[in-house]
Amino acid sequence: MKLQGKVALVTGGAQGIGRAIALALAREGTAVVLSDINLPKAEETAREVIQMGREALAVGGNVAQAKDAEAMVEQAVQKFGRLDILVNNAGITRDQILLRMKEEDWDAVLAVNLKGTFNCTKAALRYLVKQKSGKIVNIASVVGEMGNAGQSNYAASKAGVIGFTKAIAREYAARNIQVNAVAPGFIDTAMTQAIPAKEREFLIQQIPMQRLGTPEDVAEAVVFLASPSADYITGQVLNVNGGMYT
Repeated sequence: MKLQGKVALVTGGAQGIGRAIALALAREGTAVVLSDINLPKAEETAREVIQMGREALAVGGNVAQAKDAEAMVEQAVQKFGRLDILVNNAGITRDQILLRMKEEDWDAVLAVNLKGTFNCTKAALRYLVKQKSGKIVNIASVVGEMGNAGQSNYAASKAGVIGFTKAIAREYAARNIQVNAVAPGFIDTAMTQAIPAKEREFLIQQIPMQRLGTPEDVAEAVVFLASPSADYITGQVLNVNGGMYT
Protein backbone atom coordinates (compact mmCIF):
# COMPACT_ATOMS: atom_id res chain seq x y z
CA MET A 1 0.00 0.00 0.00
CA LYS A 2 1.66 3.17 -1.26
CA LEU A 3 -0.21 5.56 1.02
CA GLN A 4 -0.39 3.75 4.33
CA GLY A 5 -0.96 6.21 7.17
CA LYS A 6 -1.77 9.17 4.95
CA VAL A 7 -4.90 11.35 5.24
CA ALA A 8 -6.71 12.62 2.15
CA LEU A 9 -9.50 15.14 1.65
CA VAL A 10 -11.56 14.57 -1.50
CA THR A 11 -14.02 17.32 -2.41
CA GLY A 12 -17.13 16.28 -4.29
CA GLY A 13 -16.41 12.83 -2.92
CA ALA A 14 -19.96 11.53 -2.63
CA GLN A 15 -20.39 9.97 -6.06
CA GLY A 16 -19.00 9.53 -9.55
CA ILE A 17 -15.33 10.32 -10.01
CA GLY A 18 -14.98 11.62 -6.43
CA ARG A 19 -16.29 8.37 -4.98
CA ALA A 20 -13.94 6.33 -7.18
CA ILE A 21 -10.99 8.48 -6.06
CA ALA A 22 -11.89 8.04 -2.39
CA LEU A 23 -12.15 4.27 -2.71
CA ALA A 24 -8.90 4.02 -4.69
CA LEU A 25 -7.01 6.07 -2.10
CA ALA A 26 -8.49 3.95 0.69
CA ARG A 27 -7.29 0.78 -1.03
CA GLU A 28 -3.77 2.18 -0.82
CA GLY A 29 -4.09 2.68 2.94
CA THR A 30 -5.36 6.26 3.16
CA ALA A 31 -7.83 7.60 5.71
CA VAL A 32 -10.34 9.60 3.68
CA VAL A 33 -12.36 12.73 4.38
CA LEU A 34 -15.19 13.10 1.88
CA SER A 35 -16.67 16.56 1.50
CA ASP A 36 -19.78 17.19 -0.52
CA ILE A 37 -22.78 19.48 -0.64
CA ASN A 38 -24.82 16.24 -0.55
CA LEU A 39 -23.89 15.06 2.95
CA PRO A 40 -26.13 11.94 3.07
CA LYS A 41 -24.53 10.65 -0.14
CA ALA A 42 -21.07 11.44 1.21
CA GLU A 43 -21.92 9.45 4.34
CA GLU A 44 -22.82 6.46 2.14
CA THR A 45 -19.42 6.57 0.48
CA ALA A 46 -17.72 6.99 3.86
CA ARG A 47 -19.43 3.79 5.01
CA GLU A 48 -18.04 2.00 1.95
CA VAL A 49 -14.54 3.13 2.90
CA ILE A 50 -15.03 1.97 6.49
CA GLN A 51 -16.22 -1.42 5.22
CA MET A 52 -12.84 -1.70 3.46
CA GLY A 53 -11.16 -1.43 6.86
CA ARG A 54 -10.09 2.19 6.45
CA GLU A 55 -11.06 5.27 8.44
CA ALA A 56 -13.39 7.82 6.86
CA LEU A 57 -15.24 11.02 7.68
CA ALA A 58 -18.02 12.69 5.69
CA VAL A 59 -18.39 16.46 5.93
CA GLY A 60 -20.92 18.76 4.29
CA GLY A 61 -20.23 22.11 2.71
CA ASN A 62 -19.97 24.22 -0.41
CA VAL A 63 -16.42 24.66 -1.70
CA ALA A 64 -17.42 27.99 -3.26
CA GLN A 65 -17.68 29.38 0.28
CA ALA A 66 -14.30 30.06 1.91
CA LYS A 67 -15.63 29.38 5.41
CA ASP A 68 -16.97 25.97 4.32
CA ALA A 69 -13.64 25.08 2.72
CA GLU A 70 -11.75 26.06 5.86
CA ALA A 71 -14.15 24.02 8.00
CA MET A 72 -13.63 20.92 5.82
CA VAL A 73 -9.88 21.08 6.28
CA GLU A 74 -10.15 21.82 10.00
CA GLN A 75 -12.46 18.85 10.54
CA ALA A 76 -10.03 16.59 8.70
CA VAL A 77 -7.12 17.71 10.89
CA GLN A 78 -9.17 17.50 14.08
CA LYS A 79 -10.27 13.96 13.26
CA PHE A 80 -6.99 12.51 12.02
CA GLY A 81 -4.32 14.89 13.32
CA ARG A 82 -2.89 15.69 9.91
CA LEU A 83 -3.61 16.20 6.22
CA ASP A 84 -1.38 14.88 3.47
CA ILE A 85 -3.43 14.88 0.27
CA LEU A 86 -6.02 17.26 -1.15
CA VAL A 87 -8.03 16.27 -4.21
CA ASN A 88 -10.01 19.20 -5.62
CA ASN A 89 -12.69 17.25 -7.45
CA ALA A 90 -15.92 19.18 -6.75
CA GLY A 91 -17.39 20.57 -9.94
CA ILE A 92 -20.61 21.46 -11.72
CA THR A 93 -21.82 22.21 -15.25
CA ARG A 94 -24.41 24.67 -16.54
CA ASP A 95 -24.19 24.13 -20.30
CA GLN A 96 -25.51 26.58 -22.88
CA ILE A 97 -24.23 28.44 -25.93
CA LEU A 98 -22.85 31.82 -24.94
CA LEU A 99 -25.62 34.07 -26.25
CA ARG A 100 -28.16 32.07 -24.25
CA MET A 101 -26.04 31.60 -21.15
CA LYS A 102 -27.31 33.36 -18.05
CA GLU A 103 -24.86 35.36 -16.01
CA GLU A 104 -25.75 33.35 -12.92
CA ASP A 105 -24.84 30.11 -14.73
CA TRP A 106 -21.44 31.54 -15.65
CA ASP A 107 -20.90 32.70 -12.08
CA ALA A 108 -22.02 29.42 -10.51
CA VAL A 109 -19.64 27.27 -12.56
CA LEU A 110 -16.66 29.56 -11.97
CA ALA A 111 -17.50 29.78 -8.26
CA VAL A 112 -17.52 26.02 -7.67
CA ASN A 113 -14.94 24.79 -10.18
CA LEU A 114 -12.31 27.52 -9.96
CA LYS A 115 -12.93 29.52 -6.79
CA GLY A 116 -13.68 26.27 -4.94
CA THR A 117 -10.26 24.96 -5.94
CA PHE A 118 -8.70 28.22 -4.71
CA ASN A 119 -10.60 28.10 -1.40
CA CYS A 120 -9.74 24.51 -0.56
CA THR A 121 -6.13 24.78 -1.69
CA LYS A 122 -5.54 27.90 0.40
CA ALA A 123 -7.10 26.25 3.46
CA ALA A 124 -5.08 23.05 3.05
CA LEU A 125 -1.77 24.80 2.40
CA ARG A 126 -1.78 26.29 5.89
CA TYR A 127 -1.25 22.75 7.20
CA LEU A 128 0.86 21.35 4.37
CA VAL A 129 3.38 24.17 4.64
CA LYS A 130 3.86 23.48 8.35
CA GLN A 131 4.44 19.79 7.58
CA LYS A 132 6.76 20.67 4.69
CA SER A 133 5.10 17.95 2.64
CA GLY A 134 1.89 17.27 0.78
CA LYS A 135 0.18 16.44 -2.47
CA ILE A 136 -2.52 18.47 -4.20
CA VAL A 137 -4.31 16.96 -7.19
CA ASN A 138 -6.77 19.16 -9.06
CA ILE A 139 -9.36 17.62 -11.36
CA ALA A 140 -9.34 19.65 -14.57
CA SER A 141 -10.86 18.48 -17.88
CA VAL A 142 -10.01 17.89 -21.52
CA VAL A 143 -12.54 20.68 -22.15
CA GLY A 144 -10.20 23.10 -20.38
CA GLU A 145 -7.52 22.23 -22.94
CA MET A 146 -9.44 21.92 -26.23
CA GLY A 147 -12.70 23.78 -25.54
CA ASN A 148 -16.21 22.53 -26.25
CA ALA A 149 -19.22 24.23 -27.79
CA GLY A 150 -21.88 25.02 -25.23
CA GLN A 151 -19.44 24.86 -22.33
CA SER A 152 -17.65 28.20 -22.33
CA ASN A 153 -18.15 28.56 -18.58
CA TYR A 154 -16.94 25.03 -17.82
CA ALA A 155 -14.00 25.32 -20.25
CA ALA A 156 -12.95 28.63 -18.72
CA SER A 157 -13.15 27.23 -15.21
CA LYS A 158 -11.09 24.15 -16.03
CA ALA A 159 -8.52 26.11 -18.04
CA GLY A 160 -8.28 28.31 -14.95
CA VAL A 161 -7.68 25.24 -12.78
CA ILE A 162 -4.79 24.23 -15.04
CA GLY A 163 -3.18 27.68 -14.81
CA PHE A 164 -3.77 27.75 -11.06
CA THR A 165 -2.13 24.33 -10.72
CA LYS A 166 1.01 25.44 -12.52
CA ALA A 167 1.32 28.64 -10.49
CA ILE A 168 0.83 27.00 -7.08
CA ALA A 169 3.24 24.21 -8.05
CA ARG A 170 5.96 26.84 -8.55
CA GLU A 171 5.09 28.68 -5.34
CA TYR A 172 5.35 25.64 -3.07
CA ALA A 173 7.84 23.31 -4.76
CA ALA A 174 10.55 24.34 -2.31
CA ARG A 175 8.25 23.35 0.58
CA ASN A 176 8.09 19.77 -0.72
CA ILE A 177 4.48 20.16 -1.85
CA GLN A 178 3.64 18.74 -5.27
CA VAL A 179 0.67 20.22 -7.16
CA ASN A 180 -0.62 18.52 -10.29
CA ALA A 181 -3.81 18.15 -12.30
CA VAL A 182 -5.65 15.27 -13.91
CA ALA A 183 -7.62 16.18 -17.03
CA PRO A 184 -10.27 13.54 -17.72
CA GLY A 185 -11.84 13.15 -21.13
CA PHE A 186 -15.41 11.94 -21.43
CA ILE A 187 -16.05 9.67 -18.46
CA ASP A 188 -18.98 7.29 -17.97
CA THR A 189 -20.76 9.05 -15.10
CA ALA A 190 -24.30 10.28 -14.42
CA MET A 191 -23.40 13.43 -16.35
CA THR A 192 -22.58 11.60 -19.59
CA GLN A 193 -25.28 8.98 -19.07
CA ALA A 194 -27.83 11.81 -19.34
CA ILE A 195 -26.64 12.59 -22.89
CA PRO A 196 -28.96 11.23 -25.62
CA ALA A 197 -27.80 7.96 -27.19
CA LYS A 198 -26.94 9.48 -30.59
CA GLU A 199 -24.79 12.18 -28.99
CA ARG A 200 -23.05 9.60 -26.79
CA GLU A 201 -22.23 7.55 -29.88
CA PHE A 202 -20.82 10.66 -31.58
CA LEU A 203 -18.64 11.33 -28.53
CA ILE A 204 -17.30 7.79 -28.54
CA GLN A 205 -16.39 8.13 -32.23
CA GLN A 206 -14.09 11.04 -31.30
CA ILE A 207 -12.11 8.82 -28.90
CA PRO A 208 -9.37 6.67 -30.47
CA MET A 209 -9.87 4.00 -27.80
CA GLN A 210 -13.55 3.85 -28.83
CA ARG A 211 -14.98 3.95 -25.32
CA LEU A 212 -15.79 6.35 -22.54
CA GLY A 213 -13.42 6.38 -19.61
CA THR A 214 -14.43 5.04 -16.22
CA PRO A 215 -14.24 6.85 -12.89
CA GLU A 216 -11.64 4.25 -11.90
CA ASP A 217 -9.42 5.30 -14.83
CA VAL A 218 -9.30 8.80 -13.36
CA ALA A 219 -8.91 7.53 -9.80
CA GLU A 220 -5.81 5.50 -10.62
CA ALA A 221 -4.16 8.59 -12.12
CA VAL A 222 -4.93 10.51 -8.93
CA VAL A 223 -3.46 7.73 -6.77
CA PHE A 224 -0.25 7.86 -8.81
CA LEU A 225 0.12 11.63 -8.42
CA ALA A 226 -0.69 11.40 -4.70
CA SER A 227 1.89 8.67 -4.12
CA PRO A 228 5.66 8.73 -3.52
CA SER A 229 6.04 7.53 -7.12
CA ALA A 230 5.30 11.12 -8.19
CA ASP A 231 7.57 12.92 -5.70
CA TYR A 232 9.55 14.61 -8.51
CA ILE A 233 6.50 15.55 -10.57
CA THR A 234 4.84 18.94 -10.07
CA GLY A 235 2.99 21.49 -12.17
CA GLN A 236 1.90 18.84 -14.67
CA VAL A 237 -1.40 17.91 -16.32
CA LEU A 238 -1.98 14.17 -16.69
CA ASN A 239 -4.47 13.52 -19.48
CA VAL A 240 -6.84 10.59 -19.05
CA ASN A 241 -8.86 10.77 -22.23
CA GLY A 242 -8.41 7.65 -24.35
CA GLY A 243 -6.28 9.56 -26.86
CA MET A 244 -8.91 12.12 -27.92
CA TYR A 245 -6.60 15.05 -27.14
CA THR A 246 -2.83 14.84 -27.05
